[in-house]
Amino acid sequence: MKVLIIIPAYNEEQNIEKTVNDVKANTNYDYVVINDCSKDKTKEVCEKNNFNMLSLPINYGLTSGIQLGMKYAYQNGYDIAIQFDGDGQHQAKYLKDLVKKIEENNVDVAIGSRFVTEKKPFTTRMIGSRLISFNIKLTTGKTIKDPTSGMRAYNKKAIWEFNRNASLTPEPDTLVYMMKKGLKIKEVQVEMKDREFGESYLNPIRSMKYMVNMIFSILFIRSITRKNK
Repeated sequence: MKVLIIIPAYNEEQNIEKTVNDVKANTNYDYVVINDCSKDKTKEVCEKNNFNMLSLPINYGLTSGIQLGMKYAYQNGYDIAIQFDGDGQHQAKYLKDLVKKIEENNVDVAIGSRFVTEKKPFTTRMIGSRLISFNIKLTTGKTIKDPTSGMRAYNKKAIWEFNRNASLTPEPDTLVYMMKKGLKIKEVQVEMKDREFGESYLNPIRSMKYMVNMIFSILFIRSITRKNK
């Protein structure tokens, strides 16, 4: 299997070297850093270390970064593409587990999930995750325990979906879209670390907006698929 790790990065000068070295130390997979026109020295750190990198000319956001990575994967004939955050929260030791899930279980998308065997805590942020999971269940009949996980592996069929549909995002509503298209999605237990450096984009207000937007997007997909039946 030819595997590509897609590492989106925006202002991750303090995290990106450790993240890429973690991938290189734990796998023999190819990788590409998608530098989303970082304002800090993310690009310089990657160039200094001769990391494989694609740089966007302006800050397009996470969706465009993942779309670019998926196009790179498709055009270079990769069998599996894995979304892997550049902030150091994801651990590369679990990447082979995601690949194994796709290879051995006829799975199209494998999600690195914090809650397969572990219980989801009752925090403010996890309330949003529970609501998103509920609406995914309502829409597809399938259970996704960690729908907001940004650690996901996609097989060729899923990579092609990203390439044929530029509106797809690396978010829970895309999981719903793919399940509605008949793709099989499974979760793999992983652990994630706290961010060591920098600030997360999702503050409490943005987290609330994100949750509301995701729920409406999922319900929209549900209404569209009902009409098409």
